[in-house]
Amino acid sequence: MDRTQKAELVSALNVTFGEVGVVVVTRNLGMTVAQSTVLRQKMREAGATYKVSKNRLAKIALKDTAYEPISDLLTGPVALATSVDPVAAAKVAIEFAKTNDKLEIVGGAMGSTVLNAEGIKALASMPSLDEMRATLIGLIQAPATKLAGITQAPAAQLARVFNAYATKEAA
Repeated sequence: MDRTQKAELVSALNVTFGEVGVVVVTRNLGMTVAQSTVLRQKMREAGATYKVSKNRLAKIALKDTAYEPISDLLTGPVALATSVDPVAAAKVAIEFAKTNDKLEIVGGAMGSTVLNAEGIKALASMPSLDEMRATLIGLIQAPATKLAGITQAPAAQLARVFNAYATKEAA
């Protein structure tokens, strides 16, 4: 890798750190290429990315970003999982680490808040952004649905009363 490629990589990582909502630092303990490919595919499906980069270049890219405090976590064979949704990357990394002992969660950050491995696990247990939106929409729609049911109930009750009188007189 020559100097210009390194500069491009650092600038691309710096832009990524400026746009994402969470960074999860994972340690690779001998994963195969196939396992890494499966993890990358799961990350992509969740709207996240998974990159292995040189620690020195990643530390340079972290400078002047909110994620600068995690540079201490970048030791040994690590990779960075990032996503705009604060839960997506953490959720996929934790789920993959449960089934594969060759991936270790080191820690990460959400904005300028540094998280240890337990913090990442707690973050992964939260609902995703899409799930939160769906819940919020359901909560917003519920009162309107109940209101519509309540306003229709008296008319339905009147109809049943009239029907009961009609059947009573017919009998």
